[in-house]
Amino acid sequence: MKQKIREWLRRYLPAEVLSMVATLVGAWLALQGTHSQLSAALAGTWAGNVAYFGYLLGQDVLLARRACHAQNRPYTRRIFGRNVRALAVEFGPAEVLDSLFIRPALMYYLPRWLGSFGAGIVLAKLLADITFYVPAILSYELSKKRLRNFGDE
Repeated sequence: MKQKIREWLRRYLPAEVLSMVATLVGAWLALQGTHSQLSAALAGTWAGNVAYFGYLLGQDVLLARRACHAQNRPYTRRIFGRNVRALAVEFGPAEVLDSLFIRPALMYYLPRWLGSFGAGIVLAKLLADITFYVPAILSYELSKKRLRNFGDE
């Protein structure tokens, strides 16, 4: 189990750090520009998503390119499609609930309830991550053999 936890941390922790920074910056910029906590909650959610999924897609493409290169094969659009499909399988169900309902609601209400914008955004992100990672990690583990194995092409 220790090895699995290390694997998950290597996969998700760098993306989480980037996402946290993007979430805070996106929410703060939206709040400054619109003075709307709703806009800040939505901007923080989507800025974090772009950073998070952009990083993971980049990592997956890099790994697939290395696997193809090791086999003297080109990295094709078809393989890129597999990278995108693997992310959709890994995060699809968790992401729909997270981005459309759970995370924006927490990012809207927690800063109000705590009386601190920054602390509320950080706590909202951490709480939403809990509901996000359980189905995401399960889907990741199920998708590894079929969608992330580039040696069978």
